Parts: sequence; structure tokens; C-alpha cells
Amino acid sequence: MVKSYHPVSLQEALAIRAREAVTPYAGGTDLMIKGDEKAGYLFLNNLSELKKITEDGEYIRIGAACTFTAIQESELAPAILKAAVSQIAAPAIRNLGTVGGNICNGSPKADSALVFWATDSKLRLVSSRGERVIPISEFYLGRNKTSLQADELLAEILMPKIGLNNYYYKKVGARNALAISRVSFAGILEIEGGRIVNCQTAFGAISEVVIRRPDLDAMLSGKTIEEAKKAVKEEYLRAYDQAILPIRGRISAEYRKVVCMNLLRDFLESNGI
Repeated sequence: MVKSYHPVSLQEALAIRAREAVTPYAGGTDLMIKGDEKAGYLFLNNLSELKKITEDGEYIRIGAACTFTAIQESELAPAILKAAVSQIAAPAIRNLGTVGGNICNGSPKADSALVFWATDSKLRLVSSRGERVIPISEFYLGRNKTSLQADELLAEILMPKIGLNNYYYKKVGARNALAISRVSFAGILEIEGGRIVNCQTAFGAISEVVIRRPDLDAMLSGKTIEEAKKAVKEEYLRAYDQAILPIRGRISAEYRKVVCMNLLRDFLESNGI
């Protein structure tokens, strides 16, 4: 008999998580393809604590049980995140599917997760023992593998508020709608006083985890647009050409590589570089 639990508070959910072998679900859109009659389920859809989108001086704080539709309708959610979640599946799925589930699946193709990687967001993980806040890059251990512990739940995504206005987001799929990413890319370029102060890029759906290389993006920092274009651009592109090593899936690694480099070049050119 399948055991299912429907807590009405986060404290209750954490107590169940600590004593039972259960799989957490909020939207439950994966249950029809991942359901297991021997499993136990912890449904989080009644937890108001996990459905809030708020902000403080440093972060936009997004509850893990927020649906994609709630993010689209929020005045606090940044445009780059709305651009990504607007391309997830169909409206019916967006009405139920949650950002926490998208992250905790551990998939490098997850549309919202790519944006959180590109923005160096952090995750607040909670358990009855306490909580920890880690960079999203430390959460992913490989395809469908995360560092979420057996008694933990993802409570919030902490998204830095700085530099989100000048963004670039592209998703390449087999069709224009309802498509799983073949390649996805997100980039942010922050310019102050005529100089690039921050460049952040991330590539999804091409490797075991999202590719994020702050060391390479730092090549553009401190440069004017003209300096970046004339003195750094080609070296920057060569460095990424060497760093991007796509895995072969339903489409070839060669195709993924070409698309990645085209998207990166278009990101630069759209900013005058």
C-alpha cells in the first residue's frame, strides 16, 4: 500500500521527512512517469511557507513550492527567470509544476535551474536538524544526482538582485513549444561607467550538469565594449570552445557544440561585442 503524507506546516513536513523514506512532491507533474507503488510520498502543496516570493536587501527569495505560473505573475521575479519558465511545457503543467521540483530533479536540461546557475543563486536546504545555504553549483553532483540529504527539503532559492536587467536567454528545442531543451543558454552582462563589471553565462542540456565558468567570464571584466570586442573576444571564444565538451544524446555532440558557440557569439554581438 502506498503511503502518502499531506503536512500542513513545514515543521510537520520535516518531522515526516526525518522518520520516513518518502519522496517529496509539490506539483507532482512527474508522478505519472516516475510513480512507484512501493514508495512513500510527501506532498508539500499545502505548505504556504514554501509558496512565497519575497525580497530582502540582497536576494529575491523564491519558495520551492512556487509554481511556474506564480513566478510569471510575480512582480518580484526578474524578467530572465520569467523568460525561462514561460517556455516550460504547457500552461496546465506550469500551473502545477514547481521551481523546487525543477531543481531537485537534478537535470541539466531544467529550464529554471539554468537561470539560477547563471545568476550564481543559492539554495536554502532545511531539515529537523537545522538548515544550510549552498551555491546551486554545489547542489548538483551529476545527471539526476544532487547533494540533498535524505531528511532535507529545498525551502528557498536565493537569487542575487544585482545585474539582472541586461540579460540574454535562449532555448533550442525540437519545436517551438512543449519541447525539452536540446541546448539552452543564459547570459548576463552588467556595465557601469562604460566598462563591463560582470559577465555571467551558463549552458544547459549539454553535459552532466549545467556548465558555468566564472573564470572564463572574468576575461571580459574591466574592459570597455570596444576593448572586449577587439582585444578579448576571440580569446574568450577560443577558451569556451575548448571548455565545452558536450555529451552525445538524441542529437550529436557536434551539433550541441556548434549551437553553444553560436549562442555565445550572439550574446556578445547583442551587447556590441
